[in-house]
Amino acid sequence: MDFKSNMKAYVAEAIGTAVLTLVGCGTAVVTGNLIATALAFGLSVVAMAYCLGRVSGCHINPAISLGMFIDGRMKKEDFIMYIVFQFIGGIVGAGLLFLLLTQFGGADGHIKDFVKMMGLGCNGYGEDYNAYALTAFGAILVEVLLTFVFVLAALGVTSTKATAAQGGVVIGLALTLVHLMGISLTGTSVNPARSFGPALFMAFVGESLAIQQVWVFIVAPLIGAALAGFCWKFLKPAADSE
Repeated sequence: MDFKSNMKAYVAEAIGTAVLTLVGCGTAVVTGNLIATALAFGLSVVAMAYCLGRVSGCHINPAISLGMFIDGRMKKEDFIMYIVFQFIGGIVGAGLLFLLLTQFGGADGHIKDFVKMMGLGCNGYGEDYNAYALTAFGAILVEVLLTFVFVLAALGVTSTKATAAQGGVVIGLALTLVHLMGISLTGTSVNPARSFGPALFMAFVGESLAIQQVWVFIVAPLIGAALAGFCWKFLKPAADSE
């Protein structure tokens, strides 16, 4: 499809990614609870999948789109536009969370300092991020492995009509699963758009660590997604290739 005829799908990707970022990162900020945060990200995918799936397929993640592209399910033009609108959605979602935090009573007169204190659910690594103090290589390894598992699950469950109907639940549970392991290590990205938005707004308030490290959470998930895409092309049943 051309740009104009597929605009609804692109906008749907932006909306879905914004909701994922707002609700997932927002839960991390306001609860600080690992299980609640993992569920928030997973349930966001479930909700958006059954709302927007018929419009765009509800990738709401450049890593998922890359896996789909490698498996031959997307045209190059749509792949590029999906990523553009997913990043827009990630920025909008982080912006809405930033706006919400400024309405908290503690933010009155000290908005930037308050947002710095609360954070925006950013990803990171090293001593300045958390007690695990992963190296950059360690963070890359975590994100590659977790994204591989997540994207492989998404490719498998959506490969046939028989299983695609349950795709939203399975993908949401897979996202919850990888968050349960990864939150304490890197905050769990597995989604470059979800990582970029919060990092951008933290830089706006003068907290530069997330934006300095965000390349890891863009590159590593894409590597993991590419590995999952090629792995699925090798593993998938012959009937799926016809």
